Amino acid sequence: MLNLFRQAQMMKEKMGQFQKELESQSFTGTAGKGLVTVIVNGKHDVQKVIIDPKTADDIENLQELVIEAINDAGHQVNAKLKTEVAKMTGGLGLPGMF
Repeated sequence: MLNLFRQAQMMKEKMGQFQKELESQSFTGTAGKGLVTVIVNGKHDVQKVIIDPKTADDIENLQELVIEAINDAGHQVNAKLKTEVAKMTGGLGLPGMF
């Protein structure tokens, strides 16, 4: 039982370290074949939005592209998190983790 507790504590420490690393990373989402680019950090905070001037004439399309690019970047953050958690847990598939 004590060994299990130690393993859980080590996993918690690794997860905290990974969380800090993830927050400092950037993830780039794109939409419309590069017409809109969004950069987010590991906390899903939008850091930068780049919009090709060609999209300025169609505001509705531009809005959709921005949403799509943000979602794309967010999915990349989630995929990275899921991959790293699976590595840390040895693929145990712990309930409530994803």
